[in-house]
Amino acid sequence: MNKPPILGTRASPLALAQARMVAAALEAAHGWDGGTVQIHPVKTSGDRIQDRPLAEVGGKGLWTKELDVALLRGETDLSVHSMKDVESERPAALAIAAMLPRADVRDRLIGAGSIDDLSQGAVVGTSSPRRSAQLLRLRPDLQVVPIRGNVATRLNKLAAGEVDATLLAAAGLDRLGIEEGTPVSPDTMLPAPAQAAIGAECRADDTAMQALLAAINHLPTCAAVAAERAFARAIGGSCHSPVAALAVQGGDERLWLRAEILSTDGSDRVAGEVRFSPGEEAPQALARDLLDRAPPSVRGLFG
Repeated sequence: MNKPPILGTRASPLALAQARMVAAALEAAHGWDGGTVQIHPVKTSGDRIQDRPLAEVGGKGLWTKELDVALLRGETDLSVHSMKDVESERPAALAIAAMLPRADVRDRLIGAGSIDDLSQGAVVGTSSPRRSAQLLRLRPDLQVVPIRGNVATRLNKLAAGEVDATLLAAAGLDRLGIEEGTPVSPDTMLPAPAQAAIGAECRADDTAMQALLAAINHLPTCAAVAAERAFARAIGGSCHSPVAALAVQGGDERLWLRAEILSTDGSDRVAGEVRFSPGEEAPQALARDLLDRAPPSVRGLFG
């Protein structure tokens, strides 16, 4: 290593916590002193724009484009991302080179003991089309309203009574040391593709950084997330499209992928699953099957 690696990250408390996890993993894997990896916070468009749903102002690219620019200019050597927030199609000049072991994939409901416990007509804050559609499918009486901001901002809005409840990723809460909320089983609400996975990206031609990152790469997480992202690419859609997918690797290294797509109000849902070996085209085939079976209320949101 000629110079200490510079790690680019969003500046939110959760993003910084995840960046520190990757930095510590690199330092431990290579026997470097603590603090060797330099963390360079970058303010992204997604962090600056807080008054509108993400889908209205550019989608997932708002979380990555400034980090991409810094990486491609050589201002940073790697970027750390929540893989859930990374577009399915990435620039060819960049490569996801490592993922840490995946954390808890579930959502946590904050404000009630369970979805059934929510009062009739309760106001639930979420800007996720997936969570909104899944909630309304389970409880059509609920009022779902947009809520943006980092984890603390959303919890403050809940505490102020702006909403009765909200849903947040369990992994993010755990990384911030927040124990509030009740986990929601994936059997009740299937998570977003790549939820709870942290990825490290570098320039595709930076073989030295790729080699350093290979030492912290968790292969089962990579295989599962790759399957979910392959499904997401094949299903198409946008940040307006309610889609969920979860792959789990078994002891025989085969993957079990479950996925669903929904109408905006959750009244229509198409789901399926497939078991396959990594590298097979099963996620793409599952996407085609779901689209073929989807009613117009769902099909029009994808492809």
